[in-house]
Amino acid sequence: MHEELIVLSDEQGNPIGTAEKLSSHHADTPLHLAFSCYVFDADGRFLATRRSLAKTVWPGVWTNSVCGHPAPGESFTDAVERRLQEELGMTARDIEVVLPRHVYRAPPFHGIVEHEFCPVFVARADSLPRPNPGEVAEHRWMAWEDFVLAASGDTADTFSWWCKNQLREIAEPLGAR
Repeated sequence: MHEELIVLSDEQGNPIGTAEKLSSHHADTPLHLAFSCYVFDADGRFLATRRSLAKTVWPGVWTNSVCGHPAPGESFTDAVERRLQEELGMTARDIEVVLPRHVYRAPPFHGIVEHEFCPVFVARADSLPRPNPGEVAEHRWMAWEDFVLAASGDTADTFSWWCKNQLREIAEPLGAR
């Protein structure tokens, strides 16, 4: 089995080492590099995804289109493209960072804390999603305003904590897209 590595980082996003991904996610997860991406189609609809129930971290919750961790030496843009293909079987263009220095530490969810230096990206879909069921349980194209309203009002962990946290900073600016 392939051992996936994450890149450990300092608060400025500078790499300081690597660690095995699954064994590093626990109640005291070290700060590491990650990304979130919000994908829109040509009509301006947003692609929401619900994480597979097989996921170790935040299974079964709705969230942004795709997220993940860059591999050692991999750029964030390359990581976004790779995870779009792995999770959603799709491609995107016009990938741009909208929150370059987003850092968060989520409260525990099933005993696991996420602690990430997590730039946030937006992109335009180039193809339709063909989700990998091991990664994505459901997906839905929807109006951005509807997604923001649903996620912002969530108190039951129906949506991922990181997504709700990011929406506090990006909801209004992305609504103008």
